[in-house]
Parts: sequence; structure tokens; C-alpha cells
Amino acid sequence: MSEEKAIVYPYIPNSAPAVQAEMLQAVGAQSVDEFYQDIPDSLRLKRSMNLPEPFLSEYALRRHVEQILAKNKSCQDYLSFLGAGCSQHYVPAVCDEVNSRTEFLTAYAGEPYEDHGRFQALFEYTSMMGELLDMDAVNVPTYDGFQATATAIRMAARMTGRHQALVPATISADKLSKIRDYCEPDIEIAPVDYDRQTGQMSLNALRAKISPKTAAVLFENPSYLGFIETRGDEISKLAHEHGAECIVGADPISLGVLAPPAHYGADIVCGDIQPLGMHMQFGGGHAGLIATRDEERYVMQYPSRLFGIAPTAVEGEYGFGDVAYERTSFAVREEGKEWVGTAAALWGITAGVYLALMGPQGMAEIGQGIMQRSRYAAMQIGKIKGVQCPLFQSVHFKEFVVSFAPRRPVAEINQALLARGILGGKDLTHEFPQLGNSALYCVTEVHTKQDIDRLVNALEEAVR
Repeated sequence: MSEEKAIVYPYIPNSAPAVQAEMLQAVGAQSVDEFYQDIPDSLRLKRSMNLPEPFLSEYALRRHVEQILAKNKSCQDYLSFLGAGCSQHYVPAVCDEVNSRTEFLTAYAGEPYEDHGRFQALFEYTSMMGELLDMDAVNVPTYDGFQATATAIRMAARMTGRHQALVPATISADKLSKIRDYCEPDIEIAPVDYDRQTGQMSLNALRAKISPKTAAVLFENPSYLGFIETRGDEISKLAHEHGAECIVGADPISLGVLAPPAHYGADIVCGDIQPLGMHMQFGGGHAGLIATRDEERYVMQYPSRLFGIAPTAVEGEYGFGDVAYERTSFAVREEGKEWVGTAAALWGITAGVYLALMGPQGMAEIGQGIMQRSRYAAMQIGKIKGVQCPLFQSVHFKEFVVSFAPRRPVAEINQALLARGILGGKDLTHEFPQLGNSALYCVTEVHTKQDIDRLVNALEEAVR
């Protein structure tokens, strides 16, 4: 222990022994151990931790970390057709340029008197997102789309006083797990079966499950498995007839070609804004959106911050700040409807830059481009002998299910593709065993015809 204390770490403040001694003297302590005297002796570690020797120069530390990071493989190293909730989209350089500016880089907190630029940037993001969704109120982003979906369900439960939410059986297993964790112990999450031909929610199954205890009916458009739910108006009508809220999970990059959920009855829209200017990252780059109408019963149920605009005391000047701040846990702490802490506000600013750059025409063009590419890919893959693609007889956006039954297992096919420098689709055999030997493929605007043809040729060889 004495040897460790003698080490001066150039990247750890106050590690010099003289500085530590001065600080201890200032607080009247003989050693650092005095600060931990309330911890029982039996719980204290009496030996040095089993750690490697420290790097005592910034260069050595940086080189070591870079060597570790170099072991990672990304979509820059492979041609990727992976999606399932996090997909590869083109990130304009201006998105990275703006979100790396120091006034935005830690954009999760602050007050109006010090953060006019940051607050305005978030207000502009929510305004553009509201226009895209044709909704009035949009929150400062949650951590991810999973949390946004779970929060939307809790909002519906509070408004209705009910304790059940119906969700599609085709929902992601990961998302379903997060929803259940977030809604326990007081909200029941019940899956609704789907049509085996189209993948879409079974209206008969929905009628059989919906009841006076149902707070919300959730469906996704496009779905986790890529197909577009064409009977959204019928689902929302059933929900409303039983006094439930209709929640729709949406992919914002699809809204240049698909009608916004508000047009077919959605009360609350949620989703992940990762496609809007965010790189695929190792556990980051996600942020969740929640949107509703500008009605008090919805606005007052948001646990997260909402930004608005109002005139100041100076004529002709406007300021940006919180709307109904008193409903948040920042204001009422444990009395808040949900606890809210650090948000993913930086990604909201990033998405705002992306939306401003694209504009309405750009969002329409990118949506059309994705639909054209994914349709071409599905048709070409479907021509491979013994392969069914797409599995569901529906219109798809960006993603689609490929059935390889009774060919080689998906895991073996993906290994064969990997050897050819291609990341194949997500293996669904464990998540959806009822779909058989199948995988979920994702095609976006980054894929060229040559990329898709390369995948098809590789699949033809891999399934033999």
C-alpha cells in the first residue's frame, strides 16, 4: 500500500504525496483511512487490488487503450446487414461537428439563464420532430427507445388508472424484457398473437385480450421484424372503444414515406432516434422519443423535460426553457411520477441537426431510397433456391425476415458470410423459434446495388 501511495499519477488529480498531506492537514485527518471509519473493519479490503502495473505516461496509457480498441471490429471493417434496433445509416459530417462543440457536448443539464443556445437547440429539435410526427409535444430524449416505450406505457397507466398493457408478440425480446423490468410490479405486460402469413397483429387475438383493465395497446410501425402494420386505424379504434390509450412505436427515418402514427389514431408515439445522425456504437448512440398531443392530461404525465418558447421582459426577445417543470422529479424529487436523471440530450441536438439538414424533401428521399433498396434485396434473396424471402406477405421497411429452412443453420450461414467479410442478419432461431431457421436482415441508404448483389452471391454459396 505504501508503494502505491508514493506513485504520482499524471492523469489523477492530487496524487502527489505533498498535495495529499496538505489536504489531510486542512481537514484535520491523519490518513485517508479515517474517511472510511464508519465502514466495519470486516468489510474492508486488507490487501492490494489485483491490478496490472499503472502506466505513468499519457502516451503509454493511450497506446495501451488503442491496442485494446483495435481488437474491435465494426461496420467499417465488414459489409453489414445487421439491424434489429440499431442500424447503420449515413451520418453527415455536420452532425459530428456540432455535437462535439463544447457548449453542446455535456448538454444534459443547465438553466435558462446560462444555456440559451443549448435550450434553443433542444427546442428546435422537438419542434422539427413534432412536425415529422404531426404531434404537438415532444420530450427531451430518454436514454433509448426501450425506455421511451416503457415510459409511454406508464404514462397510459397513470392516465387510465389501469394496470395492463397489450403488446405485439413480434416485439423484440430485449425490448420486452426492458418494458417488463420498467413496469414491474404494478403493470401486466401481455403479448397479442399475430397473423402467421402477414406478421401483423391479429385483430381477433386483440379482441379476445382487451378488457376494462387494459391501459394501453402498443404496436410498432414498422415492426421489429420489418413489416408495416396496415391496420393501425382498426387497432387504435379497438383500443379507444375499450377506454385504452393507443401507443405506436415508430422509426423516425420512415416518416418521410409512411404516414405519422397520429394519422391512424395514435395517442402516444415513441421510438429511438438513433437513425437520425447517430453512429452505431458499442452500447451508446441511442435516445428515446415520446410525443403526444398538446393536451394537459398528456403533458402532465411526461416525466422527462419539455422545452418551450416564451417572450422575455425585453420587447421582441424570446427565451427557451422548461414547460410545466413542476411535474418533473427535478422539482418534486421522490414525489415525481417517475425518476428522471441525466438524459440523452446531446443526441436530441444531433437529431435536430440531422432533421434541419435533411428537410422534408430529404426525409422523403431517404425513406424512398431505403424502401427501394430493401425491396430489391428481399426480391433477389428470395430467388435463391430453398430460401423464402420475405417470410411475411407484407410491405416492409428497412428490415425483413429470411427463412433458410431446411437449409444450413443460420449460425453456420452467418459464419460463412463472415469469412467473406459480410455481417449477415440477426439469428432469430432462439428469439422466435416458431419462425424456424430464420434471420432478420437490414438494408439502409448506405447499401449500394453492388453491396446487395455481393450479399446475394455470398448467400447462394453459403446455403449450399
